[in-house]
Amino acid sequence: MPQKEQQRRRLNFTLRKQRTRKQIIGKTAQPRLSVFRSIKHFYLQIIDDKKGVTLCSASDKDVSGKGKKGIEIATAVGTELAKRAIDKKVTQVVFDRGSYQYHGRVKAAAEAARAGGLKF
Repeated sequence: MPQKEQQRRRLNFTLRKQRTRKQIIGKTAQPRLSVFRSIKHFYLQIIDDKKGVTLCSASDKDVSGKGKKGIEIATAVGTELAKRAIDKKVTQVVFDRGSYQYHGRVKAAAEAARAGGLKF
């Protein structure tokens, strides 16, 4: 891929992320649930933006994903994050999908977190 194309894609990614995040602020009472997808891995974090602290996190490295594919792993990660958040007494969050569309792995993780007891 040519250098200019890479720069354009990265800029578009950053602009989409900023457009989504300018409306979302994680407070102490209601922290932000942030999603990050890479080609190989899937990460979720609950962040208190006022203090600048990650309260808890989960990734596909934390759950057993042998023989599972994308959406199944994202569901497991969402469930694991919900368990960890409830252990830390966090039940209300604001969902931050970043620059990713709300479908596929992102949607599966969000629904699993809701089913695990988080409210957003």
